[in-house]
Amino acid sequence: MSTVAEPITADELLKMSRGEVRRELIRGELSTTSPAGSEHGVVTMKLSSLVEQYVAARSLGLVFGAETGFLLERDPDTVRAPDVAFVRLEQIPASGIPQGYWPGAPDLAVEVVSPNDTVREVDVKVAGWLQAGSLAVWVVSPRWKTVTVFVAGGTITIFAVGETLDGGDALSGFQCPVGEIFRFGQPA
Repeated sequence: MSTVAEPITADELLKMSRGEVRRELIRGELSTTSPAGSEHGVVTMKLSSLVEQYVAARSLGLVFGAETGFLLERDPDTVRAPDVAFVRLEQIPASGIPQGYWPGAPDLAVEVVSPNDTVREVDVKVAGWLQAGSLAVWVVSPRWKTVTVFVAGGTITIFAVGETLDGGDALSGFQCPVGEIFRFGQPA
């Protein structure tokens, strides 16, 4: 006789020790991954910094770093953690920043592709963010040095080195040369 485990809740996930793995919750099931590699970390930090500088200078909202959980569904719960996220000022509750996971999707979710990520895994994440209410998802590929922008409603645009990434409706007015995201320790 087989038994089916009870779904894990977002509250239970929040109480788990962190250890050496990254944890997300997908419809009540725990999903774990190894820590990201160095190139992933540098690209994530670079893009986080560029977005944060833009947002802070204009008081547009909040930028979240990697490992921040967003509670996308309840019963069974889904908690995802993008590599970078942005929430517009008007989406921030009057009570302030929640102590636990952010309730709902960010306006912009950024996923930096790791060497071991499959196309299917990335596609599932993109679809999940958009279905949960994100205005846009940026998929950053260090391997190809591209940023693919998925917009709610179905538009997909690929930006490559030599082109300028545009924030669209999710991050209005933001522009960044794609090459800047992949420039490491070198002068501009």
